[in-house]
Parts: sequence; C-alpha cells; structure tokens
Amino acid sequence: MIYFRRNVWPLLPLGFASGLPLALTGGTLQAWATVENVSLQEIGFLTLIGSAYTLKFLWAPLLDRYRLPWLGRRRGWIFMSQLLLIAGLMLMGMLSPASSLWPLALLATVVVFVSATQDIAYDAYRVDILKKEERGAGAALSVMGYRLGMLASGGLALVLADRWLGWNNTYFLMGGLMLIGALAALVAPEPERVESAPRTLRAAVIEPFREFFSRREAWALLLLIVLYKLGDAFAGALSTTFLIRGGGYGPAEVGMVNKVLGLAATIVGALAGGALMARLRLYRALMLFGILQALSNLGYWVVAVAPKNIWIMGAAVGFENLCGGLGTAAFVALCLGLCDARFAATQFALLSALSAVGRTYLAGPLTPVLVGWWGWPGFFLATVLISVPGLALLYRRRQDIDRIDQAAAAG
Repeated sequence: MIYFRRNVWPLLPLGFASGLPLALTGGTLQAWATVENVSLQEIGFLTLIGSAYTLKFLWAPLLDRYRLPWLGRRRGWIFMSQLLLIAGLMLMGMLSPASSLWPLALLATVVVFVSATQDIAYDAYRVDILKKEERGAGAALSVMGYRLGMLASGGLALVLADRWLGWNNTYFLMGGLMLIGALAALVAPEPERVESAPRTLRAAVIEPFREFFSRREAWALLLLIVLYKLGDAFAGALSTTFLIRGGGYGPAEVGMVNKVLGLAATIVGALAGGALMARLRLYRALMLFGILQALSNLGYWVVAVAPKNIWIMGAAVGFENLCGGLGTAAFVALCLGLCDARFAATQFALLSALSAVGRTYLAGPLTPVLVGWWGWPGFFLATVLISVPGLALLYRRRQDIDRIDQAAAAG
C-alpha cells in the first residue's frame, strides 16, 4: 500500500510534529492566559506571536544554502528544530501568564520562529523525498499528522490542563510529545537524488525567485494558489460563530462536532484524496476535488435555512471537512510539483505564505461585512460563487498543470 512506503509513512509523525506547536503558542496559550485573568488587551497582543508563520519565506533561503553536519540537507534542520522545540515548550511550562506574561510571550515568539523553521525544512523534505506517484499520499499523511498535532495541542491540551495535569505539566507533556517527530527524523530516509545547494547566500535568495518567475505561467499559477481554496476559506472563517449564533447550537455541541467529527472527516478526506491521486492526474484531481470543495459549502446554507437539527449540522460539517480534506491533498500536491528541488525551502515557503493570503487578509476581514449584507444563507451561497474564479483559472491553465505533472513523472 502506498501509505506504507519508506518515503511516505514518516510524513505522518513529522506532520504531527509540525502541527503540535501551533495551538500551544496560539489558542491554548490564550486560554491559559484567560483562565489566569490576564486582561483582554494583553491577550489580544498574544495574537501577534504567530507572525513568523507568515514571514518564514524571509529566512527560508538560509535553509536552502546551508546544511548542518548531520542527517542530511533537510533532516538536519528538522531534527535541530525539534530539539529546540522540546526545550522551548518545557521552558514555557515553567512560567505563568499571571506572573510572567511578557517573558512567556517572548519565549512563545521564539518557539514560533523555531516551529516555522521546522516547517520550512519539512516542506522542502517533502519536495525532495516524494516521487510523483507518492505526492498525493504524502500530502494526505502530512495533513493527517498536522491535524492530529493540532488536536493534541488544542482540544486535548485544554482537557488535560483543566481536569488532570494543570497548565505547566501539560506544556511539559507537549514538549515530550515532540519526541515523536524527532525519532521520525532520525529514521526517515534520505532522498535518492540529492540536489546541490546554491553556491552562495545571494544565489539562495535570488535564484529561487528568478527560477520561478522565469516560467511563463508563473503569475497565473501564483494567482491560482491564492484563489483555489478561497471559497473554502470564506466558508470556514466564522463557521463556529455561525453555528452558535446563526444556527442556535450550544458551544459543547459545536465543539464536539467540529473537533471530533470535523477532524475525522478531514483525515478521511485527505487519505481518500491521496489514494485517488495515485490514479488520477493532477489536473483532474484538482478540478474534481475543487468542485466538491465548493459544493460542500451548501451544507452550511442548509443549516442556515433548516430548523435546528444536530444531525443536519453534523452532516454539513462532516461533508465540508471531507471535501476540504480532498482539496487540501490535491492543493499540497500542486505546491510540491511547483517547487524546484534546489530551492524547495524558499519556494514552498513562498507558496504557503501566498496560500494564507485569502484566509488571513480576505476571508477574515470581509466575512462579517458580507454576512451583514446578505445574512448567513446568502453568504454561504456566495462562497460557492467565490470558488468559481479559482476553478475557471484552473481550467484555463490545465496545460500548465499537465506539464507540471509530466515533469514530475519524468523526474
């Protein structure tokens, strides 16, 4: 089975290690500060801690240019980052938001920087290690591992901190869980073909962009990166708020459906997408999964117009997350195919930053405005239409996508 191949299965625990620090420096840290009665204004400033995740392309060229003296060009950076994350998370467990908020925030900022560095190396490793026919499966296991890491550091951490271990011991435990990724980095294989690093740091900074923008289709593909999941981003931007305020469901009901059913559906979708992509060509997978991803937003429209019913809500959330997982698997495979292995760290960091543009700078600010204009039912119908430009651009660039697919097969 393709998921058990030597090149593929390590991406599950490595993906887990990639997703684990996110909530511990974000939502879980904010919950800890809230419980310890930190002011709302100070908690608001904590949201700035995650800025390094969107700026990681700025130092990605360093990881393309330089290699550490152990474990290969990519795994060395992954392993070192994981050791630093273990130490950083455990040090966070020695502080408290009530008495040491700013030292804790500074330490969390360092943890985010190291976590973003791990992501740069991990994404580049995926480009290097996966063969063309393995990209769908590799993307699926990466998504699955990442979501499991987020679940462990989000929902599970909150339960453990509140009922069992307390906040400090929970952060110690989460630091220990990073060992899963560190062990995976030690046993993961090296790529069969290792590309030479850029000769100078200047080349590492300039050449990735020169190489990418020398392609005639570069700007169109960058726009596709922004647009492909834009409708999905709008639908999910305030989905929890919608289910509570617009749908009339309680926080416990929403939490259970979103965290458990939503996560399970995303994982199933990603795994199904990875398996299907081993048989489908990249363009067909992107188009099929993109259409399903767009139509799945209609489930929220049904919730908005139907009487309150937990089964309808669960079906809508499950279907949307299932199709979102399919789309994510294809989207990650596209990003992998767009990267030149010589500059994979820098190019993938740039593509991932661009993929966040729609979610961060468009869906977040504009969703409340659109809901105010059209109400929840009209808004969710609009998210289907918001998906159309990305699918239309995908159709127009199908020959470019086919060339990417063929180049990967030849490589």
